[in-house]
Amino acid sequence: MTTTTRLPAISAYPMPVAAELPPNRIDWEVDPDRAVLLVHDMQNHFVRAFPSGASPLTELVDGIDALTRRCRALGVPVVYSAQPGGQSPEQRGLQLDMWGAGVGSGGDDAAIVDALAPREGDVSLVKWRYNAFHRTELADLLAGWGRDQLVITGIYAHIGCLMTAADAFMRDVQAFLVADAVADFSREEHDTALRYAAGRCARVTTVDTLLDSLPL
Repeated sequence: MTTTTRLPAISAYPMPVAAELPPNRIDWEVDPDRAVLLVHDMQNHFVRAFPSGASPLTELVDGIDALTRRCRALGVPVVYSAQPGGQSPEQRGLQLDMWGAGVGSGGDDAAIVDALAPREGDVSLVKWRYNAFHRTELADLLAGWGRDQLVITGIYAHIGCLMTAADAFMRDVQAFLVADAVADFSREEHDTALRYAAGRCARVTTVDTLLDSLPL
């Protein structure tokens, strides 16, 4: 078994648009008094796997930036998840077998990309597994704020973002997976995540739809 990081080479692909989204089973609407925005694992280590200056990365960063700005302006909490660099084999657990050593211990690998860096008042969580609820304070934060909606953005759509949406659903937290503010290894895997979420555990939506639902 090797412990080197094993991220796939990601090719550019077009970000989904509203007309391409799967049908939702539910019609939940985002409420700024109930919602929390999650920026999931937008760390240099993961983002560097995407072609710079191309889709889906350009839309991903722009969409998350627009949502964080709007949420901050409305008093909607913004929460960042990030995996620590230089994890020991014990900390890494079975992810070591599946993905290798993970985020490096040097440089700025573990940092959130500059364009989306947390601001004063945002909350940063240390995240250990796919699911942003697992071994973090996310559930306690939602409960403490009296909020029961989670808007999910970031990477990767079919891994951590989807697992977090499914866990939110099982906690009776309404999850919103933002189709053009998540990205994945490929368009096929991106679409797979959207289909599963829309049919099983979340409302799949877009940046523009959310901004319309969160007017200033």
